Amino acid sequence: MFKKCVLFLLCWTALCARAQPVVLVYGDSLSAGYGLPQDKGWVALLADRLRAEKFDYRVVNASVSGETTLGGAKRLDAVLAQHRPAIVVIELGGNDGLRGLALATTRQNLETMLRTATSAGTRPLLIGMQLPPNYGTAYTRKFQTLFEEVAREQKTPLVPFMLAGFGEKREYFQADGIHPTAEAQPLMLDNIWPLLRPMLARSR
Repeated sequence: MFKKCVLFLLCWTALCARAQPVVLVYGDSLSAGYGLPQDKGWVALLADRLRAEKFDYRVVNASVSGETTLGGAKRLDAVLAQHRPAIVVIELGGNDGLRGLALATTRQNLETMLRTATSAGTRPLLIGMQLPPNYGTAYTRKFQTLFEEVAREQKTPLVPFMLAGFGEKREYFQADGIHPTAEAQPLMLDNIWPLLRPMLARSR
């Protein structure tokens, strides 16, 4: 009898988890929480906020440190098939910019991911990124507007800049000057939340 009860509870838990809609976060080290305890990154804080605001969603973090848009585009089909999310937050492109990759390639990969998500019945949210000025005025301007153009053409909600409000403040970054500290994580979530919250309400 005890074994049957345990088996029933395990099956019930699995069914509940499967029925609960998923918010998939699909990014690079900024979303993977590089250099931080697992519960301090903005994605973990998102899960806390969803519970606090009574949004019945499960958060899955499929972010990979060092990921580029090319790597993201290649593995997205499999990740979507595995988790079947209601919403996917795509936070990729920063590593493309830091490596000086061709903007046309980054654009193509972002467009591919947005189309792939939409075709799978998933609602995408695109996270924009900016580069430090030492990459040159022309490249940094084109890099920033790339996200705006892709979001507009694909009719996708856009968070203009994930690090808005503190991106120029050294105290919010780890020793490498690239990855935000734990103190910056709530600010990152606050930048994303105004665009994500309406999507959550519509997907209920």
